[in-house]
Amino acid sequence: MNIIISNSSQEPIYEQITRQIKNMIIKGELAENELLPSIRSLAKDLQISVITTKKAYEELEKDGYITTVPGKGSFVAAQNKELLKEMRLKIVEEKLVEAVEAGRSIELPLDVMQEMLKILYEEV
Repeated sequence: MNIIISNSSQEPIYEQITRQIKNMIIKGELAENELLPSIRSLAKDLQISVITTKKAYEELEKDGYITTVPGKGSFVAAQNKELLKEMRLKIVEEKLVEAVEAGRSIELPLDVMQEMLKILYEEV
């Protein structure tokens, strides 16, 4: 699991961890029932306090993203498929808003933007 911690960020470290793991789950990078690193292991990898990692896992569990089984570890929780799809659509919409704003800033015509999107979409 690739989590990047920024010491210069205003966002607390546990929130950085929580946000990044949520994003991995939403994007499907972490699958349902996948075992997460132990709290101690993640703390060691990130070179942070076990307390900070524990707080991040508690937040994830409270929000329904993970479940913890005593003696077994923490796992990605089963997600409501419709809710997960809605979350992914929101990410796409946010990226499209960024693209539209960038296009408008250089007065890019809508037909050119649509053509770019069509090419990129069909490319993959």
